[in-house]
Amino acid sequence: RLVNVWATWCGPCQVEFPDLVAVYRMYRGRGLELATVSADPPEKSGPVLAYLKEQRASGRNHIFDKADPYALIDPVDPKWQGELPHTIVVAPGGRVVYRSQGAFDPLALRKAILGYYGRYYHSVAGQ
Repeated sequence: RLVNVWATWCGPCQVEFPDLVAVYRMYRGRGLELATVSADPPEKSGPVLAYLKEQRASGRNHIFDKADPYALIDPVDPKWQGELPHTIVVAPGGRVVYRSQGAFDPLALRKAILGYYGRYYHSVAGQ
């Protein structure tokens, strides 16, 4: 699962979001799930939804329902220091295979995902 915490007011979040969507589209056929969590206040759900639609974010998208975005830290990633954006890739069983505080490097993110899945894709239907 690819998890990204972002906000509409966060410049680096806006810059990396198209890459996040592209990476998800590359690997969703292999079972990668995307969950985005907006750290915007709940009353900003309208602009959040508009941005997600503009970006064609087709994963699971959430808005944190508390006014304090720092309350997200422990449930998402105890090693997170609170900087946005924050991205992690979590393997089944909860092992974090990639973590980025601040804007992620798209190549490093793809390498981490490939490191988990392997370089070659073999569909069950094609065997």
